[in-house]
Amino acid sequence: MDNTRIRFVLVRTSHPGNIGAAARAIRTMGFERLNLVAPHRFPHADAVAMAAGALELLDDTVITPTLVDAVADCTLVLGCTARKRVVQLEELSPRDAAARALAASAHGEVAIVFGNERTGLENEELMSCHAAVHIPSVEDFPSLNLAQAVQLLAYELRVAMLEQIPAVAAEPREALASVDELEHLFSHLAQMLDDIDFHKGRSPVTIMKRLRRLFLRTGLEQREVRILRGIFDDAQRMSRLAKKTREA
Repeated sequence: MDNTRIRFVLVRTSHPGNIGAAARAIRTMGFERLNLVAPHRFPHADAVAMAAGALELLDDTVITPTLVDAVADCTLVLGCTARKRVVQLEELSPRDAAARALAASAHGEVAIVFGNERTGLENEELMSCHAAVHIPSVEDFPSLNLAQAVQLLAYELRVAMLEQIPAVAAEPREALASVDELEHLFSHLAQMLDDIDFHKGRSPVTIMKRLRRLFLRTGLEQREVRILRGIFDDAQRMSRLAKKTREA
């Protein structure tokens, strides 16, 4: 278990004070990595004021334009969301998420992702996540302050580390595929399905959502991704040959 491989990612944060408060929350639990995706206002004096002693972490914050950029090298991405979404993902409690994250950090980079204060994570952003984390708050008032949610997840990760919770999944035989490698796989899969005329009136968007969910759930290894892309290449090659035969 390696806490240096765990990053906290804040997406489209509106209030710079929440960024500073989140940095402080992360630092108090022994973590050092904060990523921001398209923050509305940063750097900002309010962020500095709320960081209260975590300025070094704030100074080292990485800023990217999209979530995919922020997690491209990660092998596990957990998205925190307060409500049910169209994108159906495995749902974890904060405690289970902490155990999963620490187990995965032994083998690769891990991201815990939090959305905008008002809207949370968009469905498109959740599609880059392997599972969703749901804090079991009361139904009539489910929304936590962003920094509070970050503190809660950081606390669960800290407790899991101190208690040395055993890995919840078997150690992979090979290195897991990163988000970047999976995104290339999904693009290749979508193109292959078009090339072989798979859809035949069915919705390509719906099918790709289901296939993404399937592959994200399995935890593909890099070697498995290469095998699948080799299969896609052969399917495309056979489709081109069949098309030439029909046109001859």
